[in-house]
Amino acid sequence: MKYALVTGASSGIGWHFAELLAKKSYSIVAVSNQSEKLADLKNKLEQDGNIKVETINIDLAQENSALQVFDYCSGRNLEIEVLINDAGIFFFGEAARVDPSRMKSMITLHILTPTLLCRLFGEQMIKRQKGFILNISSISAVMPYPGISIYGPTKAYLRHFTRALRTEMKLYGINVTCLIPGATDTGLYDAAKFKPSKLIKLGIMKKPEVVARRGLRALFKNKAVCIPGLLNKLVVILLPLIPNFIISTINRKTNVVRKNI
Repeated sequence: MKYALVTGASSGIGWHFAELLAKKSYSIVAVSNQSEKLADLKNKLEQDGNIKVETINIDLAQENSALQVFDYCSGRNLEIEVLINDAGIFFFGEAARVDPSRMKSMITLHILTPTLLCRLFGEQMIKRQKGFILNISSISAVMPYPGISIYGPTKAYLRHFTRALRTEMKLYGINVTCLIPGATDTGLYDAAKFKPSKLIKLGIMKKPEVVARRGLRALFKNKAVCIPGLLNKLVVILLPLIPNFIISTINRKTNVVRKNI
């Protein structure tokens, strides 16, 4: 039985990755720290199709979490053919003011854990000469903005790591793709403030199922990068061209607004 491992599978894009992969007859290893939602996903997918769902309730922001996930799969002889590194967290805050524990959690979740999962499961894929790895970066990786000075650089690491990993794994017939989504209608955003329905109509925000579908299509077609949406493709090209003084001006004005709230 072939398995796909999806981190962050209990909600958002990760949930839709799991659904789509199940429709492709993959059994699922769903990893998240939301036990009730994992149970909901397991019940839904096993009722809908002739597949199995293994759930791992774990905080992937812990340093040893990747090894625990790997040991779980190895101990049950689960052959992971597809690895989706989707788990992520998001918050605004200046680097010198962010709680150190939150900073460490984001760095571990976005950098250490997915890197180690690629290392551990990648070695098995090399032995089988078959496998698929999809790492989820972010459009903020193109130009980290003040206020997301931890989030953006961690996603930039994922973008560059995935590119290098793709070159290494190509020798063994393994597909490696980097998904770079823009704003997506998930729990990372406050719906009351951002009004997702209007942003989706304007093409500024994407539905998570759309992002997941395009990401998997790119992975199985062995594309190096997937950037869902024409607007996001333009942003990736144009954003790095913005002069730093403009960014500094915007940051200064938004700081004044925040202090007056």
